[in-house]
Amino acid sequence: MSKTWANMTAADLGSEIGKGRINPVDLAEFFIDKIASHAAAKRIFARTTIPRARGEAMAAAGRAKSGQRRGVLDGVPISWKDLFDSADVATEAGSALLRGRTPSADAEVLQTATREGLVCLGKTHMTELAFSGLGLNPVTATPPCINDEAAVPGGSSSGAAASVAFGLAPAAIGSDTGGSVRLPSAWNDLVGLKTTSGRVSLRGVVPLCERFDTVGPLARSVQDCSLLLAAIEGRKPADLTAATMGSARFLVLQTLALDDLRPAPAKGFDDALARLSRAGARIEHGHIPEVTEAMALAGALFTAEAYAIWGPTIEADPEKMFGPVRERFRGGATVKATDYIAGWRRLEVLRQIWAQKTAAYDAVLLPTSAILPPNAAQLLADHAFFTAENMLALRNTRIGNLFGLCVLTLPTAEASCGISFMAAPMSEDRLLRLGFAAERALNGL
Repeated sequence: MSKTWANMTAADLGSEIGKGRINPVDLAEFFIDKIASHAAAKRIFARTTIPRARGEAMAAAGRAKSGQRRGVLDGVPISWKDLFDSADVATEAGSALLRGRTPSADAEVLQTATREGLVCLGKTHMTELAFSGLGLNPVTATPPCINDEAAVPGGSSSGAAASVAFGLAPAAIGSDTGGSVRLPSAWNDLVGLKTTSGRVSLRGVVPLCERFDTVGPLARSVQDCSLLLAAIEGRKPADLTAATMGSARFLVLQTLALDDLRPAPAKGFDDALARLSRAGARIEHGHIPEVTEAMALAGALFTAEAYAIWGPTIEADPEKMFGPVRERFRGGATVKATDYIAGWRRLEVLRQIWAQKTAAYDAVLLPTSAILPPNAAQLLADHAFFTAENMLALRNTRIGNLFGLCVLTLPTAEASCGISFMAAPMSEDRLLRLGFAAERALNGL
């Protein structure tokens, strides 16, 4: 049985624990052994937390034996992106600038998940300080992509996605500021949930842009994402049973989101639309011009806040950073305070217009990324290529962050190509129900 554990969903593993068919200690040891023996594990995990995992698994086994499990995922091991503080274990956010940074307490979401019974396997590699969507990190490590070992895996939650895709963890928790959960999920054929800004605690999470930063799960199924969201919030999960495509009404965003699509993402998106339509969904196409204006504000809003937070640390030792990421931060050094404030005031107006124009739809659809994961060696050798690919990779995902939405990405029939469902702020439970139905339709069920 254990040979199949690496490919099971977190929900199924938790169910088997509940039925007494899996002992959480055996499950933890299975993944610990798999990490130890996997050729790419050191490129995926920044560090493991084996003593912690074993202790938490033993506690979960005791609760299972006594009939006191705390939830479906009690005893299921997961990985954590290396920007969530973990007590007495280094949290370095993929940066040599933070080498040796060791917090004294867990991030609030890690504390909550631990109380819910999840087992912490360790911390996964990521883009430096979370400021790139490609997942390339020559300073610490670049994890592999499940569909192309020579390509980047997407970022900045690169190791988080790889840990699940390569069967080293049933699920992972990452963060998303401009696409950092959704891109690596899409490029590794996973489900990823970007939560609404302000919904999930950021206490003890290394920041990038606090007004955009969000916490979210990467997993094999929509059900897993639902259970993980509930676990990091310490609440009951959403009921997904009422999900149906029959009454769903979607808007395909034509403004920017369909521009310059490469063949595979275009094919995957079109196929996904056809499957949703056959399942009964009503699909319309339309433009929202405010997207273009919002995107024009993005550079100043993201970089100014990121540089305000990290500028002094970077400039104290700039050579410790990969050049293109360092220069991306430096783009915020010259943004005027007046422009930053005016930009945010205008963005709030644009968000209201978006809400009005999309109110009649259950979700707005778009390809998660316009491109496939690029070749890592080419990105390293050509900084102009890095910059161009990074911006195109993040273009579609950034729309969700700019408009303050919750977003779910699902795999399509094309490898490394996702379809995203963007919904109103704080409507995650409804979006997950919708995604659960969409997942069945996309899988032909």
